[in-house]
Amino acid sequence: MVALSCQFQPTIINSYLSTKRRPSSSQPSQSNIKVIINGAAKEIGRAAVIAVTKARGMEVAGAVDSYLVGEDIGKVCDMEEPLEIPIMNDLTMVLGSISQSKATGVVVDFTEPTQVYDNVKQAIAFGMNSVVYVPRIKSDTISALSAFCEKASMVSTG
Repeated sequence: MVALSCQFQPTIINSYLSTKRRPSSSQPSQSNIKVIINGAAKEIGRAAVIAVTKARGMEVAGAVDSYLVGEDIGKVCDMEEPLEIPIMNDLTMVLGSISQSKATGVVVDFTEPTQVYDNVKQAIAFGMNSVVYVPRIKSDTISALSAFCEKASMVSTG
């Protein structure tokens, strides 16, 4: 039997993007929360990458987007040093590589309304939680995500 976990909370986030930020001085470690940014090449995704690299206890473990595939996410974010994390276009592959490390992880999703439900399901299948920010998401998608979260035995708020 597989236990699923899900955290879903619709919210509004004000985005900003500052340039020339330094990567976090903390080295990657097993105790850090591994963060996958889905929609990493978007402005809000780049802002999330910068925020995660500056946060204690977290590290960027993957960057997913269909744009700028193969580019280093640190360079895309105009950081002083590359993060040595290429942008990939396959969320499942990134999830698989992170889940093999048995680390605590989260997917931060800035994709499109049509992709969010499947992305959350994939993250849960790999034992990861999701944080979702998708403008123009339809109420039926929110309802479906909320119902899915209830089935996964976690709290959903809206």
